[in-house]
Amino acid sequence: MARALTRFTSILALLPLLAAIILATPLVEVRQNSIRLPVAKRFNFTGSTRVLERDQARARSLRLRAAARSRGARPSPELASVPATNQVVQYVVNVGVGTPPTMYALLVDTGSSNTWVGAGKTYVQTSTTRETRDSMAVTYGSGSVSGVEFTDTLSLGNRLTVSGQSIGVASQAQGFDGVDGIIGLGPTDLTLGTLSPEVGATIPTVTDNLFAQGHISDDQVAISFEPTQSPEIVNGELTFGDVDPSKFVGAINFVPITEISPSSQFFGIEQSIRYGPSTTILDHTAGIVDTGTTLILIATDALEAYTSATGAVFDPITGLLRLTPAQFASIESLFFTIGGVVFEFTANAQIWPRALNTAIGGSADYIYLVLGDIGTPSGEGLDVINGMTFIERFYTVFDTQNNRVGIANTPFTRATTN
Repeated sequence: MARALTRFTSILALLPLLAAIILATPLVEVRQNSIRLPVAKRFNFTGSTRVLERDQARARSLRLRAAARSRGARPSPELASVPATNQVVQYVVNVGVGTPPTMYALLVDTGSSNTWVGAGKTYVQTSTTRETRDSMAVTYGSGSVSGVEFTDTLSLGNRLTVSGQSIGVASQAQGFDGVDGIIGLGPTDLTLGTLSPEVGATIPTVTDNLFAQGHISDDQVAISFEPTQSPEIVNGELTFGDVDPSKFVGAINFVPITEISPSSQFFGIEQSIRYGPSTTILDHTAGIVDTGTTLILIATDALEAYTSATGAVFDPITGLLRLTPAQFASIESLFFTIGGVVFEFTANAQIWPRALNTAIGGSADYIYLVLGDIGTPSGEGLDVINGMTFIERFYTVFDTQNNRVGIANTPFTRATTN
């Protein structure tokens, strides 16, 4: 923590030297102390198409990492036994590192907080590169990375730069084919234990540094995605420091980060889930909102209740639940109650885009559901992961400054895209 404070103090001392950034570029838009960065959704066909297996591996990794942090320890060797599986669906932003910048395609991840490169394109050192003498290591459900920490200038577009940003440079990375690394947007404390020998240090995230250097007015990032039937499309936006009113409908419902562990270590919220007018899927419980998870994962007993309610059956090829077209015609909405506000997750939102069935090894004859088994029973503190199929329907604000998450309806909440 002392190291993080030292970094923030150094950054604040540079504030008088930083110019205000008000010009738009093709890569990034800066308006009224906020920054908007486009995000692309694409499929990675180099790895397994079993999207559920990959998401379940991530869920296990999140639990193990949280348990290690609770003990004040670095992630245990057990984490390394999680098989590396390339992410089936990738949400990617282009970020520059160095002066002049080299562009890297980085996964957007709110379930981790380290930013690193080198999985694909090699890191290029420039005049702004500084080695910290720390090594770094992070384990994810989708793989792992180890290497060396540098600080460098990070560029969002041609004119906006963040100085002194921690950048991990991978010497070894598994499970990240098709991308160059990760931009970690989770809570800062998730970086604890990722450095050595400074195991007690935390690392300011990109959002933290944008705020500390005066580029944005609030230490938060908002995420907008649109459901799509295309395997590769720019369909998302990150808004740092503010929200984009054109991306949501009505009010944003903010709720505090839950105190229930292990969800409390991430962007965790309390919620309940109902199917149709009266069928309880999950009573009041805790879960997390996570861009690194594709599906919506729920506790094993909750999935059993959902399976019974929908009449779905397990598909051995994709690992997902499936319906016939006739069954889908009678499926009802799910209702997520979050902070006393009910959010409707329609029948169409509950299914995988039918035009993309073959991307996950599925058949055009079936309809696949985007809810899967998290792998543990309810009541263990992480009963839901609201992944990207949830975020594609609801505008989401990750507010580090106020320790809360905001959720709102969007023009696509009730879309029939799938």
